[in-house]
Formats: sequence, structure tokens, C-alpha cells
Amino acid sequence: MSTDKELYKLELLSLVSRVSQELFNHTKLQDKKLAEFVIASKTPEAFQAKLGDIGADFPEWFVKNLDRLIVTMHPKYKRKAAKAKAAAANGKTTGRPALVDEQKALQSRKFPGLSMPDQDWTTADKYLESRQVKEPSSEKLPESLTIDDTMAQLSAVASRRNRASAEDYLDGEPSSKRPRNGENGRDNGYGGRDNDQPRGRPGLDDRPVLYKIYNGSISNVRDFGAFVTLEGVQGRTEGMVHVSSIINGRVTSASEFVKRGQRVKVKVMSIAGTKVGLSMKDVDQHTGADLSPHLRVKTPQEIADEERRAATRTLTGSNSTPTIHVDERKGSNAKRLSSPERFEIKQLIASGVVDASDYPDLDEDLNPAASNHEIDEDIDIEVNEVEPTFLSGQTKVTLELSPVKIIKAPDGSMNRAALAGASLAKERRDLKRLDANEEADSESHEINQPWLDPMANQNERQFASDIKGNLLGQKAAQLPAWKAANKVVSYGKITSLSIQEQRKSLPIYKLRDQLVQAVRDVSTSRLTIELTYQNQILVVVGDTGSGKTTQMAQYLAEEGFLERGRLGCTQPRKVAAVSVAKRVSEEVGCRLGAEVGYTIRFEDMTSPETKIKYMTDGMLLRELLVDPDCSKYSVLMLDEAHERTIATDVLFGLLKKACKRRPDLKLICTSATLDAAKFATYFWGCPIFTIPGRTFPVETLYTKEPEPDYLEASLITILQIHLMEPAGDILLFLTGQEEIDTACEVLYERVKALGPQVPELIILPVYAALPSEMQSRIFEPPPPGARKVVIATNIAETSITIDGIYYVIDPGFAKQNAYDPKLGMDSLIPISQAQARQRSGRAGRTGPGKCYRLYTEIAYRNEMLPNPIPEIQRTNLASTILTLKAMGINDLISFDFMDPPPAATMLTALEQLYALGALDDEGLLTRIGRKMADFPLDPPLSKMLIKSVDYGCSEEALTIVAMLQAGGQVYYRPKDKQAQADAKKAKFHQPEGDLLTLLAVYNGWKASKFSNPWCFENFIQTRAMKTAQDVRKQLIVSCGTNYNRVRMAICSGFFRNAAKKDPTEGFKTLVEGTPVSIHPSSAIFQRPPEWCVYYELVLTAKEYMHQVTVIEPKWLSEVAPTFFRVADQNKISKRKASEKIEPLFDRFATNKDDWRLSKQKRATRSSQTFG
Repeated sequence: MSTDKELYKLELLSLVSRVSQELFNHTKLQDKKLAEFVIASKTPEAFQAKLGDIGADFPEWFVKNLDRLIVTMHPKYKRKAAKAKAAAANGKTTGRPALVDEQKALQSRKFPGLSMPDQDWTTADKYLESRQVKEPSSEKLPESLTIDDTMAQLSAVASRRNRASAEDYLDGEPSSKRPRNGENGRDNGYGGRDNDQPRGRPGLDDRPVLYKIYNGSISNVRDFGAFVTLEGVQGRTEGMVHVSSIINGRVTSASEFVKRGQRVKVKVMSIAGTKVGLSMKDVDQHTGADLSPHLRVKTPQEIADEERRAATRTLTGSNSTPTIHVDERKGSNAKRLSSPERFEIKQLIASGVVDASDYPDLDEDLNPAASNHEIDEDIDIEVNEVEPTFLSGQTKVTLELSPVKIIKAPDGSMNRAALAGASLAKERRDLKRLDANEEADSESHEINQPWLDPMANQNERQFASDIKGNLLGQKAAQLPAWKAANKVVSYGKITSLSIQEQRKSLPIYKLRDQLVQAVRDVSTSRLTIELTYQNQILVVVGDTGSGKTTQMAQYLAEEGFLERGRLGCTQPRKVAAVSVAKRVSEEVGCRLGAEVGYTIRFEDMTSPETKIKYMTDGMLLRELLVDPDCSKYSVLMLDEAHERTIATDVLFGLLKKACKRRPDLKLICTSATLDAAKFATYFWGCPIFTIPGRTFPVETLYTKEPEPDYLEASLITILQIHLMEPAGDILLFLTGQEEIDTACEVLYERVKALGPQVPELIILPVYAALPSEMQSRIFEPPPPGARKVVIATNIAETSITIDGIYYVIDPGFAKQNAYDPKLGMDSLIPISQAQARQRSGRAGRTGPGKCYRLYTEIAYRNEMLPNPIPEIQRTNLASTILTLKAMGINDLISFDFMDPPPAATMLTALEQLYALGALDDEGLLTRIGRKMADFPLDPPLSKMLIKSVDYGCSEEALTIVAMLQAGGQVYYRPKDKQAQADAKKAKFHQPEGDLLTLLAVYNGWKASKFSNPWCFENFIQTRAMKTAQDVRKQLIVSCGTNYNRVRMAICSGFFRNAAKKDPTEGFKTLVEGTPVSIHPSSAIFQRPPEWCVYYELVLTAKEYMHQVTVIEPKWLSEVAPTFFRVADQNKISKRKASEKIEPLFDRFATNKDDWRLSKQKRATRSSQTFG
């Protein structure tokens, strides 16, 4: 006790010293008594009143800073916060609202930026009108996107790069092989049709024109192709026809089809510097007709018509937005040579290796301003550390706050096993690859004989690498043995019952009348307001498969609850909302979209007569943005509320407010777990309706020692159960698709090795990416004498119920997405105790069962959290806070969250929104922020779309956003055709980055008239493309071929994700300085830029940037002046100051400091006299 008192005094002394220093900094008076007087004041208002009495005049901001410092460091408040946190963890805050209110008051004093007064809800139009006075009507445009004089605008249009149009992707021709400047002119490109007409230049062409057809003669023939001398071009110009471009078909050697001196007709396909790529197969060698007319260069008349149409589109209708003129230079800006590069070039010139004429600006490079106006300034960008006014003094406090604890014991046995799981999975992949290579090598040993035989057929001669590649491809194309063994003709749970009979067989049917009465039962006495509210809300608890989702809505409709409005039922996943709506429409007997419909993001299947509406929880949240009182609904169901998605948690607070405003609104929360008491307490102690399920006792078994490899232990446990335990199916919980497939394959091989005497074991995987007809196989009973093992993700915890499961194997892990300001990725973590109980309960649905927990009982008690961390406490809240602010909710601390998110996460989200321009200096929504809230997208994507209108590239930005929202992978990479798929993908690569590559893919699909064969030929996922097409509902102003506008729009949304090339290796993010790398699948992996922005970070072997876009550094300070600033040229920047200059050293030396004189051993000279 005495130790605690001494510690209290020590902390108080520290606070007195800190307050005294703050007073000295402001008043130049260092007085500890004055500091103690300040600390003794209970509230800042009382302190301000005392100051007024004695005539002191401290500014309000200084008083608030002192109060925030006291609340943060005072040991009294620290102990109160610790007690409140412990009480909340143990669930002891129920019935103690005073304790909760006191903590919220302290939080409000500590973080005033999170406790601003709420505003009354208004429509978007009225809010934008009210903000018109505070904000200027026109935003200042970035300097790099403005051109004032008309001549500069005209020259920019004239020098527009000759980038390929959407039609050029019809056959997947690479745009990277085409010139990016307008030097080559334009023609109609119709292959000799107008070859004799003048093309704007008299006589011969100055240089070859892209996609023009020329006559020529073959000057040389090689195995890999033929060189052709072109006619019709000034000077002697040669190009090469590759062996694959001579004819359509396989050509072993060019000499088989052409010979030296032969006259040919060729089409120019690519120009890279002085190298000209030609094609003979695209031209009819007899008539000269163009066989690929879609690859053509437009005439000047066509260019003018296109410009006129774009201008007409811009000035009419909803597109009447003035576009910003962009400086479109012909090529990339020149880069200033560094001193070592200049020295190397001069040495090469002096030695005669290179010609001095190749570097005319070498000496002028020392004075770039006078010689070349296009040389980039060597600018350095750094983070602007100026705090927003409404967050003044609060952002630094967040560094002292610890985030929500995702893992209870970081050094525990379970977390060590989770960290080792990734390395073990990598070892398994490497071993599998080695086995496949060895098998392929053993089958391709006899290859020398055809090469030694002079009379052997040409087709018999094959390289070892080709044979090995074919064998590996054939093996990859084969269906795995474990999948082939379990192949059956019929899928799904077969039943002969009618739909009405199936409805009556559900457990909820027996309780229909009681359930309807519970919903209808509203207290007539209305003794208190709280009692009134609690009778509007009902919590329903029932096992998965009891019929809560499908039957409750129909019961309420049949009893007349929907006469005054609709019934809305939310689902945490899109697939669940669609499938449930289809099932209910079949049971009701109506067309989907009539009486029963659904709404998910980018898809609305409802009509005015819809009475039962299923939707994702995010869509209901968006409806509340327009209608906070839910006036269209009479009953709302929050289904699967136990999953606690971020949208569901926000809906809890908003719908509680709606129930206060609308006494006739009914709210039903359904849950499949036993955590209903917490929900009932949150909703003013509302009643709980339980649907009893079939539960049997479950015996729980723990391991004696921690398991280092939980996957191996799981497979051994399955075999032990299969060989030694009585009949009954097995359920194994694993973490992901790759892990499940590996387990299925290894398990099948081990059961097969045991011999035919072992009973049959049917292996069935279940994960989200598996087709629905394959997932439904898990519900089929196994054949007599056989046992079924279901290997599933945590989808089998609550979402599905499988009959016949007697044995559950629980390794104790799950993948969970935890937000980190630096990174954001899925991580393998131990499950909670509540999840462990839910998993063990799966074994007691059919009869008495067993649960094998592959961890110790000590780990269960000490290393697992009591309940899983809600998503709202471990994800980025920028989008959620933007929605709340649009509803007028500014006091985030007082908002009634069931589990409040940490202050650090909310402050980070506010900083991000402020940097995006969605919040002003007072913390209120700006006009652009209110527009961003209307988009069902993340704030960076919303900002990108809104700014693209100003930049005149809305069509392209909309396409990129649609492709990013398509879900899943756009590119298809089958194992047996990986090289071919990579080659096809490379044809779409754009030097500006991956997001522009996605744009090229969509444009190619659009040019093919959205054909499925085109997707199949180019290894593109058809489903992803069609989803992107659905998302992309409207076309706005197009920017033509100027990708600078698109990159600028991307940068305006994702500037926080900027990274700069690191001199040593890879890249470093500008915000946190995190080392990152470009993913090998990126279009710019071979040509890494100096500056870039990325869409997301993914952690595999390294921290990889996905969907990278090249940017100019000056854009960062232009699009986000509150977040970035140009470093002072007269001072050394922070980045340069942190760099360490290390001299070169011998990499083979044992110590890198061996080069130093002090480390070198000098030979000592022996004396002649003394020896």
C-alpha cells in the first residue's frame, strides 16, 4: 500500500514539473505553487473563473491544453480509467451509468476534437447551400494542371501523345510497344488503301509511321527473323520482322518462308527509338490489304472531330463542368544527371566507347535552368507536421495510447505457433515444388538421341526445358487425386418434402405464435420512457438453421405487421442477402424483386410493392444517411448481430435513436451465440426470446504440451479418430483456402497409404471461394461404413449447421484483419474463449460428442481473450466517421457505441479526413466531404472520383474504381499455362502503373464488345469484368489519352500511400518510413519509378505494394497541401538528415570496416642489428 502511495506522489510530482514548464514557456514565470494551483482546479471553467477574479488573462486554447495535460497525466484520473476499463472487461458496468458518464466526460476533456457538439440532420442539398458561404466557390487548382494562355492550350492539344485507343486492344496488342509522343504523325492506317495520297508531308516520310504499310525488300535473314529495308522513308531505314510475325502459324526458322532480296509488304507495329518492329502476317502479300485494320492511326480530321465531340459533351447536361487544362508534354521530363553519372559518361567518352554527340547536354547539365527548361527540379517532399486546429495538441497524445489488444499473450505458446505457421506452410510449398521438378526431370532424361541422329525428324528434337515445362503443365492441369476420389454426380441435400413441409419442419415453426406475440406485446402502462423503448426491441437467440432469417419475416408479414411499412432485414455478407431473398421469394411464391427483394452495393432488386427487403448492413447505414427515422420501415431485423461488423455496431447506436423518435418502430436483433445478455442490456434491458435447439453433452480434450505445428497435429488427430473412435463425422477448423487444400491432399495420401482395410474417409473442404454446389456436399450423409470429414474455415462456427458431426478438432486459430496505420493485412491470431465454446458446441448437435482442442488448458485460460474483438475496434474508421459526420453526429465520445473504438483510431481517421479535404479547421464537413459521404466507397476512392471531374477524367477514374471494386482477381493464371497468361498480361502493361493497366484491360474488353471469348483468350476473369461493368453505371467527361489527369486524380485520393525509392533497396513510405517493395506481378516491377502511390499493402514474404501508380513528387504538395510540403531548399530535409553515408567496402571481407587505416595491419620492418 505504501508503495502505491509513493508511486502516486511520484506521478504527481512529474505532473507538477510538466505544468510548471508549460507555464514558464507561456508566461516566463516558473512557480511550482502556481502549477499546484492549476492542478487543484477541478474543471477548466472553474480555473478560468478564478483567473478572471484575480485579473489574469490566459487564452482559451492555453487553458484547454493545460486541462488536457492534467487529465492525461494526473494519477487520480489514471486510476479511475484503469478501474473503469477493468469493470468493462468483466461486464460490471451494467447498472452503473454514472461511472460510464464520468469516463466519457474525462475523455471529452482529453480529446475535445472527438466531442464537438452534434448538429441537426439536414439533407445534402441544404448542407451544401449552408457551406457555400464558408467555402469559396472555386477551389484553387494545382499549378501543374493550369495553363493560362490560349496558345499553350492549343500546343498542349497538338502535342497530345499518340496513345493507343480502346480499339487497339481488340487482339491484345501491347500498348507498351507503341510510341508515346506525337512525332510520328497520324494517318488512316488502312493498309495501302490511301498509300498514294499525300499525308501532310511531301514525298517521302521523315521516319516510319506507326501502323502504316510499306513496300520493302529483305536485306538479311536470321533464324529469329528477317531484316527489311523500307521504301518510302527518307534515308536507309531497316526494320525487323520477327519469326512469329511472318505468317499465322508456327515457324521454326525464317529461312523457310523468305529469302534475301525478296520483295515484301510489311506493316509497322512498333517503334522504339531507332528499332522498328514489322509484321508480314498483318498484310496481304498479294493485294497489300491491311489484315488488322483496327490497328490504325487516326487522320487529322478524325482527331478534330473527336475533340469537337468531347467539347460538346463537356458543355451539355450533367457534364457541364469546366475541365482543367493539363500540360501534356511529349515525353517525360529530363532528369538531372548526378555527379557520378556525369563522371562515368565523361570517362566513356574519353575512352572512345561512346560518342560525345550522344550527350549534347552533358556540360549544360551543370546549369540546367539556362539550357533546358524541362529538367525536373530536384525537390524533396516531407510530411507537413502542422496539426489541424480542432485537433491541436491531441495528435501527439495518441502516440502514448496503446491500441486495442488483439492478442492477449504475445509471447504465449499459441502466438508462437501462429508465427511459425507461415514458415511451415512455405516449407510445404517448397517441398511440393521440388518433388514436382524431380519427377519431371526423371521423365525427361532421354532427349539426346534425336539431336545426335542426323536423319531424325525436326519435331522429335526438343529441349529439356520444354519437355519439363510440358510435364509440369500437364501435372498441374490434372485434377488432384483427393478431388477426383470424391467426385459424385448429384449435389445438395436431397429432400422429397414440399416447401410448406420444409417450413413446418424447422424448429421455429413450433414457436410461431409465441414469437409473434412477443413482437406484438407492447406494454400498455408505459410507466417509464425506458420501459417503452425496451418493448420496441426484441433479441432472438437461435441456432443456425432454426429458421430465424427466412421464417420470422414471413410470420410478421402474415400477421399484418407490414401494413404501415416494409420489413428490412440486414445481413453481414452480400451472398447471404441474395441467397436468403431468393429462398424467401420461392417460399412466398413471388418473383424476386416484387414482394420480396434485396439491395446490395451496386445492385438493387426491389420495387415499390416490395414488403420484405433483405440488404447488407452497409446499405441500411446508407439509407439512414438520407432518412434517419427509417420512415419507410415498420420492422427492422439485424440478423447475425453476433458477428459485430463495423456497420452493425454503428446501426445499433443509430437505431436506438430512431426508436426514441418513432415509438411505432420495431427492432429485432438475432444472434446465434449465447452473448444475448449483452445485447439485451445495451437495448434498455429488452426481452430475450430463445429458440431452443438440440444440445447434447460434449467432452472437451486438451493437449498436454503445446503443438508447434497445428496442421500436422490436426491430420494426426483425424486419423486417430477415424481408426479408433466409433462412427460419427469429423469437423476440422482451419484458417484459409490454401491451408485447407494442403490438408485435404496430405490427408488423402495418408489414408490411401494405410491400405484398403481402412474404412473409407470422405474429405470435403468448405471455404468462401468454393462453388455453392460443392459447398452443399457437406450436408449429404456419408455412405454406409464410411466416415465424412469436413475441413472448414470459421464459416462453420455459426453460419452453417452440419448434421452428423460428433467430433470437432479445434487448432485454436483464425485469420483476422487488424488495422494498423502503417500496414493493413490479415494476421493469424488465437481465437477467443467464446469462439472456442462455439466450436465445441458443433459436436453436440446430433448426439454426445467430443471436442479435441489442440492447445493446453492453460493456454485456453491465459492466452485467449474472453470475447472476440469487435471489428469497430480493429479497423480503419475513416469511412464510418465520415458517414456519422454527414448525419450531424460530431460528438463521437458521447455516441452510444456498444464497444467504443479507441481514441487513437478515431483521431487517426479524423486526421486522414482532414488531409483529404473532407473536414475544415473546425472539424466540420466541407462541401467536398459531404459529397464524399454519398459514395458507397472508401474516402480515398470517393475523393479520387470527385476530383476527376475537375481534372476532366471522370470516365477513366470511374473505370478504375469499378475495376478495384470488382472483387477477386481480374487476371486468371492457371497453373498449366502460367507463362502464357503472364505474356498476355504483359501486353496490357502501362508504364504509368497498375491502375492504368486495369484501365487498359477494361478498354480492351470494351473494344471487343464485352465478349467472353476475348476474356478467355487473354486470361481475364469474366465474372470480375462483368461486375466492374455493373458498378460502372454512368460515363462522365473523358480526358482522351492524357493519363496525367488520371494519375493526378489517383494521387489526390491516395497521397497518404506515397512511397519514394530508397537508395539502398526497395521503397520507403513517406508517412511512416516503412520499407516496402513493388510486387513482382506489377506492370512496373522491371522499371521502378522514383515516386509512386499504392492502393494497398499485402504482407507475404515482404511487405508488397499492390496496384502501384507512378506520380510526380510536386503533385503531393499540390493535391494535399495540409499533409505534404516541399522541403526548404536552404535546409537539409529530414529524409536526407536521416540518411547515413557509408563508404564502399569489399563485400567478401570479414568486416566491412577493414578498409579503414586503423584496421589494417602494417608489415613491421625487422632490425638488421638486433634481429
